[in-house]
Amino acid sequence: MEAVVKNLERTAELLALSQTEIVRRWDKQTLDRAFQWAQYCEHVYTRFHANPTVRDILEKQLQVTNESLRTIFQGYTDITFSDLSQCQHLLLVGLLSNAAVPSSVIKLLFDTSCSRTAGGKYKDATGHCTELIEVTSARKVLSAIYLKRSTSFPGPDADVIGITLMEILDILLSPATGGSKVGQAEKLLDNILQTCGENENFSGVVAAALLSRKNNKTAATTTNMASEGVSFDFILDWLQHHHSLLQHMCSTLPIGLLMDLYQQSVRFRVTYRDILKQWGSQLEYDMGEGEWVQMYTTDGVSFKTLSDHYRSLLGACPSTKEDVERELTELKVADGDFDVGGLSVWGDLLSDLNKVRVFGVTSSLS
Repeated sequence: MEAVVKNLERTAELLALSQTEIVRRWDKQTLDRAFQWAQYCEHVYTRFHANPTVRDILEKQLQVTNESLRTIFQGYTDITFSDLSQCQHLLLVGLLSNAAVPSSVIKLLFDTSCSRTAGGKYKDATGHCTELIEVTSARKVLSAIYLKRSTSFPGPDADVIGITLMEILDILLSPATGGSKVGQAEKLLDNILQTCGENENFSGVVAAALLSRKNNKTAATTTNMASEGVSFDFILDWLQHHHSLLQHMCSTLPIGLLMDLYQQSVRFRVTYRDILKQWGSQLEYDMGEGEWVQMYTTDGVSFKTLSDHYRSLLGACPSTKEDVERELTELKVADGDFDVGGLSVWGDLLSDLNKVRVFGVTSSLS
Protein backbone atom coordinates (compact mmCIF):
# COMPACT_ATOMS: atom_id res chain seq x y z
CA MET A 1 0.00 0.00 0.00
CA GLU A 2 2.90 2.34 0.68
CA ALA A 3 4.02 1.97 -2.96
CA VAL A 4 0.51 2.76 -4.23
CA VAL A 5 0.35 5.90 -2.07
CA LYS A 6 3.74 7.04 -3.34
CA ASN A 7 2.74 6.41 -6.96
CA LEU A 8 -0.45 8.44 -6.57
CA GLU A 9 1.59 11.30 -5.16
CA ARG A 10 3.94 11.16 -8.14
CA THR A 11 1.05 11.13 -10.62
CA ALA A 12 -0.54 14.17 -8.98
CA GLU A 13 2.82 15.93 -9.34
CA LEU A 14 2.94 14.82 -13.00
CA LEU A 15 -0.49 16.34 -13.70
CA ALA A 16 0.66 19.58 -12.09
CA LEU A 17 3.88 19.60 -14.14
CA SER A 18 1.87 19.09 -17.35
CA GLN A 19 0.54 22.62 -16.81
CA THR A 20 3.98 24.24 -16.63
CA GLU A 21 6.77 25.33 -18.98
CA ILE A 22 8.58 22.04 -18.31
CA VAL A 23 6.53 20.36 -21.06
CA ARG A 24 8.59 22.26 -23.64
CA ARG A 25 11.23 19.56 -23.12
CA TRP A 26 8.87 16.61 -23.40
CA ASP A 27 9.39 14.05 -26.15
CA LYS A 28 7.59 10.84 -27.14
CA GLN A 29 9.23 8.81 -24.38
CA THR A 30 8.19 11.31 -21.72
CA LEU A 31 4.68 11.40 -23.16
CA ASP A 32 4.41 7.62 -23.08
CA ARG A 33 5.48 7.48 -19.43
CA ALA A 34 3.00 10.21 -18.50
CA PHE A 35 0.08 8.29 -19.98
CA GLN A 36 1.31 5.07 -18.39
CA TRP A 37 1.14 6.72 -14.97
CA ALA A 38 -2.32 8.04 -15.79
CA GLN A 39 -3.46 4.56 -16.80
CA TYR A 40 -1.96 3.19 -13.59
CA CYS A 41 -4.10 5.57 -11.53
CA GLU A 42 -7.22 4.48 -13.40
CA HIS A 43 -6.38 0.87 -12.50
CA VAL A 44 -5.98 1.91 -8.87
CA TYR A 45 -9.41 3.55 -8.92
CA THR A 46 -11.02 0.48 -10.51
CA ARG A 47 -9.43 -1.83 -7.94
CA PHE A 48 -10.08 0.15 -4.76
CA HIS A 49 -13.06 2.49 -5.30
CA ALA A 50 -15.41 -0.04 -3.68
CA ASN A 51 -13.04 -0.74 -0.76
CA PRO A 52 -13.90 1.83 1.97
CA THR A 53 -10.76 1.21 4.02
CA VAL A 54 -8.25 1.55 1.21
CA ARG A 55 -10.19 4.38 -0.41
CA ASP A 56 -10.12 6.37 2.83
CA ILE A 57 -6.33 5.97 3.05
CA LEU A 58 -5.82 7.10 -0.54
CA GLU A 59 -8.20 10.07 -0.21
CA LYS A 60 -6.36 11.32 2.88
CA GLN A 61 -3.03 11.03 1.08
CA LEU A 62 -4.39 12.97 -1.90
CA GLN A 63 -5.50 15.75 0.47
CA VAL A 64 -1.96 15.99 1.85
CA THR A 65 -0.49 15.94 -1.66
CA ASN A 66 -2.91 18.63 -2.83
CA GLU A 67 -1.96 20.92 0.06
CA SER A 68 1.72 20.50 -0.78
CA LEU A 69 1.27 21.10 -4.51
CA ARG A 70 -0.86 24.21 -3.95
CA THR A 71 2.15 25.83 -2.30
CA ILE A 72 4.38 24.99 -5.27
CA PHE A 73 2.18 25.49 -8.33
CA GLN A 74 0.17 28.66 -8.72
CA GLY A 75 -3.44 27.98 -9.71
CA TYR A 76 -3.12 24.27 -8.92
CA THR A 77 -6.41 22.32 -9.09
CA ASP A 78 -6.90 19.63 -6.46
CA ILE A 79 -7.09 15.98 -7.53
CA THR A 80 -9.77 13.87 -5.87
CA PHE A 81 -10.00 10.12 -5.69
CA SER A 82 -12.90 10.20 -8.17
CA ASP A 83 -10.68 12.09 -10.61
CA LEU A 84 -8.45 9.04 -10.84
CA SER A 85 -11.13 7.32 -12.91
CA GLN A 86 -10.46 9.78 -15.76
CA CYS A 87 -6.81 10.51 -15.20
CA GLN A 88 -5.87 10.10 -18.86
CA HIS A 89 -8.56 12.57 -19.88
CA LEU A 90 -7.29 15.09 -17.32
CA LEU A 91 -3.76 14.70 -18.66
CA LEU A 92 -4.94 15.06 -22.26
CA VAL A 93 -6.99 18.22 -21.70
CA GLY A 94 -4.27 19.64 -19.47
CA LEU A 95 -1.60 19.19 -22.14
CA LEU A 96 -3.73 20.62 -24.93
CA SER A 97 -4.64 23.59 -22.74
CA ASN A 98 -1.00 24.41 -22.08
CA ALA A 99 0.41 26.88 -24.61
CA ALA A 100 3.92 25.68 -23.75
CA VAL A 101 3.31 22.21 -25.22
CA PRO A 102 5.15 22.04 -28.55
CA SER A 103 3.13 21.31 -31.68
CA SER A 104 5.22 18.18 -32.25
CA VAL A 105 3.83 16.66 -29.05
CA ILE A 106 0.23 17.49 -29.97
CA LYS A 107 0.71 15.89 -33.37
CA LEU A 108 1.97 12.75 -31.61
CA LEU A 109 -1.16 12.65 -29.48
CA PHE A 110 -3.40 12.51 -32.54
CA ASP A 111 -1.18 10.48 -34.86
CA THR A 112 -3.25 7.38 -35.60
CA SER A 113 -0.89 6.15 -38.32
CA CYS A 114 1.66 4.70 -35.88
CA SER A 115 1.28 1.21 -34.52
CA ARG A 116 0.55 0.56 -30.87
CA THR A 117 2.77 -1.36 -28.51
CA ALA A 118 1.72 -4.99 -28.87
CA GLY A 119 1.46 -7.36 -25.94
CA GLY A 120 2.51 -4.75 -23.38
CA LYS A 121 0.62 -3.79 -20.26
CA TYR A 122 0.25 -0.21 -21.44
CA LYS A 123 -0.28 1.38 -24.84
CA ASP A 124 2.01 4.17 -25.92
CA ALA A 125 0.71 7.73 -26.11
CA THR A 126 0.92 8.01 -29.89
CA GLY A 127 -2.61 8.34 -31.22
CA HIS A 128 -3.93 7.54 -27.78
CA CYS A 129 -6.08 10.68 -27.52
CA THR A 130 -8.42 9.60 -30.28
CA GLU A 131 -9.66 6.78 -28.03
CA LEU A 132 -10.39 9.17 -25.17
CA ILE A 133 -12.46 11.71 -27.07
CA GLU A 134 -16.19 12.02 -26.53
CA VAL A 135 -18.27 14.94 -27.73
CA THR A 136 -18.15 16.78 -24.41
CA SER A 137 -14.40 16.43 -24.01
CA ALA A 138 -13.85 17.21 -27.69
CA ARG A 139 -15.52 20.59 -27.31
CA LYS A 140 -13.35 21.31 -24.27
CA VAL A 141 -10.21 20.08 -26.04
CA LEU A 142 -10.61 22.16 -29.19
CA SER A 143 -11.82 25.25 -27.34
CA ALA A 144 -8.88 24.94 -24.95
CA ILE A 145 -6.35 24.70 -27.76
CA TYR A 146 -7.92 27.59 -29.63
CA LEU A 147 -8.25 29.97 -26.72
CA LYS A 148 -4.99 29.21 -24.92
CA ARG A 149 -2.45 28.48 -27.63
CA SER A 150 -2.61 32.00 -29.13
CA THR A 151 -3.29 30.72 -32.62
CA SER A 152 -1.54 32.72 -35.33
CA PHE A 153 -3.17 33.18 -38.72
CA PRO A 154 -2.80 30.98 -40.61
CA GLY A 155 0.19 29.69 -38.63
CA PRO A 156 1.30 26.24 -37.56
CA ASP A 157 -1.02 26.10 -34.55
CA ALA A 158 -4.01 26.52 -36.85
CA ASP A 159 -2.78 23.45 -38.74
CA VAL A 160 -2.54 21.46 -35.51
CA ILE A 161 -6.04 22.46 -34.40
CA GLY A 162 -7.49 21.79 -37.86
CA ILE A 163 -5.95 18.31 -38.00
CA THR A 164 -7.24 17.63 -34.48
CA LEU A 165 -10.73 18.74 -35.49
CA MET A 166 -10.72 16.43 -38.50
CA GLU A 167 -9.48 13.49 -36.41
CA ILE A 168 -12.37 13.99 -33.98
CA LEU A 169 -14.92 14.22 -36.79
CA ASP A 170 -13.50 11.01 -38.30
CA ILE A 171 -14.18 9.27 -35.00
CA LEU A 172 -17.71 10.62 -34.67
CA LEU A 173 -18.71 9.95 -38.28
CA SER A 174 -16.99 6.62 -38.90
CA PRO A 175 -19.17 3.46 -38.90
CA ALA A 176 -16.15 1.66 -37.43
CA THR A 177 -16.59 3.57 -34.16
CA GLY A 178 -20.19 2.58 -33.60
CA GLY A 179 -22.09 4.42 -36.30
CA SER A 180 -22.41 7.92 -37.61
CA LYS A 181 -23.13 10.56 -34.96
CA VAL A 182 -24.04 13.47 -37.23
CA GLY A 183 -26.05 15.28 -34.56
CA GLN A 184 -23.17 15.16 -32.12
CA ALA A 185 -20.70 16.30 -34.77
CA GLU A 186 -22.94 19.28 -35.62
CA LYS A 187 -23.22 20.14 -31.94
CA LEU A 188 -19.44 19.95 -31.65
CA LEU A 189 -18.85 22.48 -34.44
CA ASP A 190 -21.67 24.73 -33.22
CA ASN A 191 -20.18 24.87 -29.75
CA ILE A 192 -16.69 25.56 -31.02
CA LEU A 193 -18.04 28.36 -33.22
CA GLN A 194 -19.93 29.79 -30.26
CA THR A 195 -16.76 29.71 -28.16
CA CYS A 196 -14.33 31.02 -30.76
CA GLY A 197 -16.52 33.34 -32.80
CA GLU A 198 -16.46 34.16 -36.51
CA ASN A 199 -12.97 35.53 -36.99
CA GLU A 200 -9.84 35.03 -39.03
CA ASN A 201 -8.30 32.41 -36.78
CA PHE A 202 -11.36 30.17 -36.78
CA SER A 203 -11.56 30.45 -40.58
CA GLY A 204 -7.92 29.38 -40.68
CA VAL A 205 -8.68 26.36 -38.49
CA VAL A 206 -11.55 25.25 -40.75
CA ALA A 207 -9.37 25.65 -43.83
CA ALA A 208 -6.56 23.70 -42.14
CA ALA A 209 -9.01 20.89 -41.35
CA LEU A 210 -10.14 20.68 -44.98
CA LEU A 211 -6.59 20.93 -46.34
CA SER A 212 -5.33 18.25 -43.95
CA ARG A 213 -6.69 15.68 -46.42
CA LYS A 214 -4.58 17.13 -49.20
CA ASN A 215 -1.44 16.42 -47.17
CA ASN A 216 -2.55 13.00 -45.98
CA LYS A 217 -2.19 10.87 -49.08
CA THR A 218 -0.38 7.96 -47.43
CA ALA A 219 -1.68 4.44 -47.77
CA ALA A 220 -4.96 3.99 -45.95
CA THR A 221 -7.68 1.42 -45.62
CA THR A 222 -10.90 1.79 -47.58
CA THR A 223 -12.72 2.46 -44.30
CA ASN A 224 -10.36 5.26 -43.35
CA MET A 225 -10.59 6.86 -46.78
CA ALA A 226 -14.39 6.71 -46.66
CA SER A 227 -14.42 8.25 -43.20
CA GLU A 228 -12.12 11.06 -44.32
CA GLY A 229 -14.39 11.85 -47.27
CA VAL A 230 -17.42 11.93 -45.00
CA SER A 231 -15.71 14.35 -42.61
CA PHE A 232 -14.66 16.64 -45.45
CA ASP A 233 -18.18 16.76 -46.90
CA PHE A 234 -19.65 17.19 -43.43
CA ILE A 235 -17.64 20.39 -42.83
CA LEU A 236 -18.72 21.76 -46.22
CA ASP A 237 -22.37 20.98 -45.41
CA TRP A 238 -22.01 22.66 -42.03
CA LEU A 239 -20.47 25.74 -43.64
CA GLN A 240 -23.41 25.96 -46.04
CA HIS A 241 -25.69 26.28 -43.00
CA HIS A 242 -23.42 29.00 -41.59
CA HIS A 243 -23.25 31.10 -44.74
CA SER A 244 -21.91 34.22 -43.05
CA LEU A 245 -18.96 32.22 -41.72
CA LEU A 246 -18.38 30.72 -45.17
CA GLN A 247 -18.35 34.20 -46.74
CA HIS A 248 -16.04 35.47 -44.02
CA MET A 249 -13.72 32.53 -44.59
CA CYS A 250 -13.54 33.23 -48.33
CA SER A 251 -12.94 36.96 -47.77
CA THR A 252 -10.23 36.63 -45.11
CA LEU A 253 -8.23 33.54 -46.07
CA PRO A 254 -5.23 34.05 -48.34
CA ILE A 255 -6.31 33.48 -51.93
CA GLY A 256 -3.58 30.85 -52.25
CA LEU A 257 -5.31 28.69 -49.62
CA LEU A 258 -8.65 29.14 -51.35
CA MET A 259 -7.06 27.98 -54.60
CA ASP A 260 -5.75 24.87 -52.82
CA LEU A 261 -9.28 24.11 -51.62
CA TYR A 262 -10.67 24.90 -55.07
CA GLN A 263 -8.38 22.38 -56.73
CA GLN A 264 -9.02 19.77 -54.05
CA SER A 265 -12.82 19.71 -54.01
CA VAL A 266 -15.43 19.94 -56.76
CA ARG A 267 -18.04 20.88 -54.15
CA PHE A 268 -15.93 23.76 -52.88
CA ARG A 269 -15.47 25.02 -56.46
CA VAL A 270 -19.23 25.40 -56.87
CA THR A 271 -19.63 27.00 -53.43
CA TYR A 272 -16.73 29.40 -53.92
CA ARG A 273 -17.91 30.60 -57.33
CA ASP A 274 -21.44 31.09 -56.00
CA ILE A 275 -20.00 33.36 -53.30
CA LEU A 276 -18.04 35.34 -55.89
CA LYS A 277 -21.25 35.86 -57.88
CA GLN A 278 -23.04 36.95 -54.72
CA TRP A 279 -20.29 39.49 -53.97
CA GLY A 280 -20.49 40.83 -57.51
CA SER A 281 -24.28 41.20 -57.38
CA GLN A 282 -23.94 43.29 -54.19
CA LEU A 283 -21.78 45.93 -55.88
CA GLU A 284 -23.39 49.18 -57.04
CA TYR A 285 -21.85 51.71 -59.43
CA ASP A 286 -21.11 55.06 -57.79
CA MET A 287 -21.41 57.70 -60.51
CA GLY A 288 -19.64 60.30 -58.40
CA GLU A 289 -16.63 58.10 -57.66
CA GLY A 290 -16.70 56.33 -61.02
CA GLU A 291 -16.29 52.88 -59.45
CA TRP A 292 -18.18 49.87 -58.14
CA VAL A 293 -18.73 50.01 -54.37
CA GLN A 294 -20.59 48.27 -51.55
CA MET A 295 -23.54 50.48 -50.63
CA TYR A 296 -26.08 48.33 -48.81
CA THR A 297 -24.11 45.51 -47.18
CA THR A 298 -21.07 45.02 -44.98
CA ASP A 299 -20.41 41.35 -45.76
CA GLY A 300 -19.13 41.80 -49.31
CA VAL A 301 -15.81 42.79 -50.85
CA SER A 302 -14.48 45.61 -53.02
CA PHE A 303 -14.36 45.46 -56.81
CA LYS A 304 -10.57 45.16 -56.67
CA THR A 305 -10.74 42.23 -54.24
CA LEU A 306 -13.37 40.50 -56.37
CA SER A 307 -11.17 41.00 -59.42
CA ASP A 308 -8.19 39.50 -57.54
CA HIS A 309 -10.22 36.39 -56.73
CA TYR A 310 -11.30 35.93 -60.33
CA ARG A 311 -7.77 36.60 -61.57
CA SER A 312 -6.50 33.74 -59.40
CA LEU A 313 -9.17 31.45 -60.81
CA LEU A 314 -8.12 32.32 -64.36
CA GLY A 315 -4.58 31.30 -63.49
CA ALA A 316 -5.56 28.05 -61.75
CA CYS A 317 -5.70 25.80 -64.83
CA PRO A 318 -6.86 26.01 -68.47
CA SER A 319 -10.21 24.29 -67.85
CA THR A 320 -11.01 26.60 -64.94
CA LYS A 321 -10.05 29.62 -67.03
CA GLU A 322 -12.49 28.60 -69.77
CA ASP A 323 -15.30 27.91 -67.28
CA VAL A 324 -14.84 31.23 -65.48
CA GLU A 325 -14.65 33.27 -68.69
CA ARG A 326 -17.79 31.57 -70.00
CA GLU A 327 -19.62 32.19 -66.73
CA LEU A 328 -18.67 35.88 -66.61
CA THR A 329 -19.67 36.32 -70.26
CA GLU A 330 -23.08 34.75 -69.58
CA LEU A 331 -23.59 37.06 -66.59
CA LYS A 332 -22.62 40.07 -68.72
CA VAL A 333 -25.09 39.03 -71.44
CA ALA A 334 -27.82 38.61 -68.82
CA ASP A 335 -27.15 42.23 -67.79
CA GLY A 336 -27.70 43.45 -71.38
CA ASP A 337 -24.26 42.73 -72.87
CA PHE A 338 -23.16 46.35 -72.62
CA ASP A 339 -19.56 47.32 -73.36
CA VAL A 340 -19.89 50.68 -71.65
CA GLY A 341 -18.31 50.90 -68.18
CA GLY A 342 -20.57 51.23 -65.17
CA LEU A 343 -23.56 49.34 -66.60
CA SER A 344 -22.60 45.77 -65.70
CA VAL A 345 -20.23 44.70 -62.96
CA TRP A 346 -19.58 41.49 -64.90
CA GLY A 347 -18.71 43.37 -68.07
CA ASP A 348 -16.36 45.63 -66.14
CA LEU A 349 -14.77 42.60 -64.46
CA LEU A 350 -14.14 40.99 -67.84
CA SER A 351 -12.68 44.24 -69.11
CA ASP A 352 -10.43 44.57 -66.06
CA LEU A 353 -9.24 40.96 -66.26
CA ASN A 354 -8.59 41.18 -70.01
CA LYS A 355 -6.74 44.47 -69.56
CA VAL A 356 -4.42 42.90 -67.00
CA ARG A 357 -3.73 39.90 -69.21
CA VAL A 358 -2.97 42.05 -72.22
CA PHE A 359 -0.93 44.83 -70.65
CA GLY A 360 0.49 43.01 -67.63
CA VAL A 361 2.25 45.28 -65.16
CA THR A 362 1.66 48.35 -67.36
CA SER A 363 -2.11 48.05 -66.99
CA SER A 364 -2.01 50.20 -63.85
CA LEU A 365 -0.62 53.01 -65.94
CA SER A 366 -3.31 53.00 -68.59
